[in-house]
Amino acid sequence: MARLKLYHTVLPPHKAQSSLDFSLVFVIFMMLMKEKFDITTLLKQSYFWDIDFTSGKAVSKRLIVERIFSLGTLAEMTLLINYYGKGEVEKILIELNYIDPKTLNFASKYFGRSKKTFKCYTRKQLMPQYWNS
Repeated sequence: MARLKLYHTVLPPHKAQSSLDFSLVFVIFMMLMKEKFDITTLLKQSYFWDIDFTSGKAVSKRLIVERIFSLGTLAEMTLLINYYGKGEVEKILIELNYIDPKTLNFASKYFGRSKKTFKCYTRKQLMPQYWNS
């Protein structure tokens, strides 16, 4: 009964209808149950076309963050931030060697960081474009 009461204090029942709020409720529920679960089971498998999940090996956080921010929806990004934590996701995105320009712009605005703090942006500035017409 206490868990149900906590659910209502965290998120009102009328707001639990959207997929964004559902992901938040699910992460809170899993934290309350104190079970470890794999985030990749909640994400589309088409984002990880080159990964074999049947082998039981863990997928790196860097790969998951990179694929979800490049290919995923806003609800999946929010689920990822709730699962790993905003600071951890931000740190991973800052240290990536390559992010496409749209994802870089979104991440810089979302986290309130300058593009110059991202490693991929500074690397791109260091690479000369010889035949850029």
